Amino acid sequence: MSQKMTLSFIDTLLIQVDTGLRTLFADPVAQRQNPAKNIANPMLSTDEAQLSAGLMRVNHVGEVCAQALYSGQALTGRSAEVRMRMQEAAAEEIDHLAWCQDRLTALDSHTSYLNPLWFAGSFTLGVAAGLMGDRWSLGFVAETENQVVRHLQSHLKILPEQDAQSRAIVTQMRDDEEKHAVLAQRAGASELPAPVKAAMAAMSKVMTSIAYWV
Repeated sequence: MSQKMTLSFIDTLLIQVDTGLRTLFADPVAQRQNPAKNIANPMLSTDEAQLSAGLMRVNHVGEVCAQALYSGQALTGRSAEVRMRMQEAAAEEIDHLAWCQDRLTALDSHTSYLNPLWFAGSFTLGVAAGLMGDRWSLGFVAETENQVVRHLQSHLKILPEQDAQSRAIVTQMRDDEEKHAVLAQRAGASELPAPVKAAMAAMSKVMTSIAYWV
């Protein structure tokens, strides 16, 4: 029995290591069509292109962190169902990762140079959340997704109106994140304490401020 459990953990660990390497060093492949595919490339001024690139870089970092969080939680989740849910959510987020990277390329910009740092920090948080128990782990997912939804909604307010490609991607991402939050709540997520939510929001603000430029 113990051997089976050890092999199961090792298998899960190897999967998460593979996820990390693919997230940081491989070109992600989306399973769904990019929402911007059939939209004409907009004519943007230098300032508008810089704004769009900065925001999409922040969104790409958010997806790197999502991969790391879900990987950490999948590694330490106590029930097979929760581990499976984390792995499924991470797979869906790969679409977002690919879409953001495609848009940054189209804008002649780059992903964050600090992605390995963002991944490591988020993976550690994911492991810690998983160790707290499945209900708290799911609560962490629900709160993270709710904060991401608000973050993406704020981007839709400041992205250049004519940048329909970026806006289409962000809109679909927002809709997907709302679904992930609802699924986590239905699965039995516990409500996080207000100080924890505030700390998560503060950490997110620091990360997005740096990722916009670096």
